[in-house]
Amino acid sequence: MKLPVYSREGKPTGSEVELDAAVFGIEPNEHAMWLAVKVQRTRMRQGTHASKNRALVAGGGRKPWNQKGRGAARAGTIRSPLWRHGGTIFGPTPHPHTMRLPLKVNRLARASALATRAGEESIRLIEDFSLDSPKTKDVKTILQGLDLSNQKVLILTKEYDANLVKSVRNLEACDVQVGIEASTYDLLNHPVVLIQVGALEAISEVLGGRKRTSEKAA
Repeated sequence: MKLPVYSREGKPTGSEVELDAAVFGIEPNEHAMWLAVKVQRTRMRQGTHASKNRALVAGGGRKPWNQKGRGAARAGTIRSPLWRHGGTIFGPTPHPHTMRLPLKVNRLARASALATRAGEESIRLIEDFSLDSPKTKDVKTILQGLDLSNQKVLILTKEYDANLVKSVRNLEACDVQVGIEASTYDLLNHPVVLIQVGALEAISEVLGGRKRTSEKAA
């Protein structure tokens, strides 16, 4: 699949790039994508939910009445789980929510997400660019030139760009990630993926197993 490359102004540069079939042309594996999204959303849970059990509820250090003689049931503390204001039985306790995904499954899921977007014709290519300073207006201008201002867009870059990251913070419908670090959840959560041309080689190397050009020449 060949896609045209656009400039920052939203105009075609006249060049086309062939997408790596080992990444963008595979048959998407829906189960792998489901697992990857499940793992990421599970890790997003804080795990701070808690309730007070019998040991944590205040009070109840004294036996409320004598063991015998009242004709009532025996009781050792007013903070018994059976009493009002007592401790909670089998309540939630803070604990980490962790899940692990095999590396190959993770790569398959990310490649499947990219292949899904490619099949929907939702991938756009743009020439490599960087911002001299954090400026949201510059990013909005780029999106408007590409007619993407009204869509939820994920920008994949070749490398980390602090100015671009800061510029995107104020845009609710736009996010930026380094190409090889974008997760399956990020790719599926954005209907449009805008990829810098320089990020394609690294994506092919990590997800498609393709070696760098310099290594081939060696």
